[in-house]
Amino acid sequence: MSADIQSLDALYAAFTDLNMEGGWHRTRPALWREPVANFLPAQWRYSEVKPILEAAGRLIGTDKAERRNLTMFNPAEGNIYPTVRTLVAAYQLVKPGEVARAHRHTPNALRLILEGHGTYTVVDGQRVEMRPGDVLLTPNWAWHSHDNVGEDDCYWMDFLDVPLVHLLEPMFFEPHPEGLEKESTPSEGATLAFRWEDTLARLEADRGNSHVDAHASVQLGDPALKTIRLDMQQLDAAKPTGLSRTTANIIYAVVCGSGETEIDGQRFAWNFGDTVCVPAWRPYRHIAGEDAVLLKVSDAPAMDAFGWLRTQIL
Repeated sequence: MSADIQSLDALYAAFTDLNMEGGWHRTRPALWREPVANFLPAQWRYSEVKPILEAAGRLIGTDKAERRNLTMFNPAEGNIYPTVRTLVAAYQLVKPGEVARAHRHTPNALRLILEGHGTYTVVDGQRVEMRPGDVLLTPNWAWHSHDNVGEDDCYWMDFLDVPLVHLLEPMFFEPHPEGLEKESTPSEGATLAFRWEDTLARLEADRGNSHVDAHASVQLGDPALKTIRLDMQQLDAAKPTGLSRTTANIIYAVVCGSGETEIDGQRFAWNFGDTVCVPAWRPYRHIAGEDAVLLKVSDAPAMDAFGWLRTQIL
């Protein structure tokens, strides 16, 4: 009976055991004026990662791991998996003669090929060659496997929306019952692959178009995946981009060239194959030391779908 509750202590005791909280005395508010800085700007250097992957190639066979990769987790306190809140990135190696078994999952995935020729991915029966500079898609719930029939070690970067799926919880994963798809058809992967030479041609065509920061930029797909937007950005040497911030979480991969990115006052110098992450609502800009191309991977489509996408030029 409410008449039995005569003090604040009694009031709190009445609902605490019911797994309830009084909205008038939260230690941390449920609403705040703008995004809170939780995840941290961070960088991973390919020159440091590659030797470790080489060692993993000797010590970890594909029989021991579904995928031989090194995941980049954000150094935010308590975090053990995402690179940014909704996305995760990883470096992966497939050696000559190796086959990465087929599986499928609800997270969307894509990969940027860094080095090596002679490797193929099979996505729902389409056998597509993977070449340096190419970006290849694995939409959610598509069977996919990789095999290296060439003589080169093949290195690439993976990007997935696994953390977003973790948050929303529609996670499903299934290994292929036969290990690999029985049949595959050679394909240029028109709907699955963005070829480096085509991207360069599009960037060259975009030069001179009116942009806020005067750098060429093209979107891959429209968007590439339902939750992930991809943009290739060409940076001219010694010409800084504008300072901006966005509610989208972003991971940048260096396709070629060198330079640095300033994020919320921190500077990160980068070269080929490096990764830089820009958590949501952190002000950032780039300046290339030499002409460079960056792949921008963001959760903009997910933010846009819910009306949460905001960008501010500073």
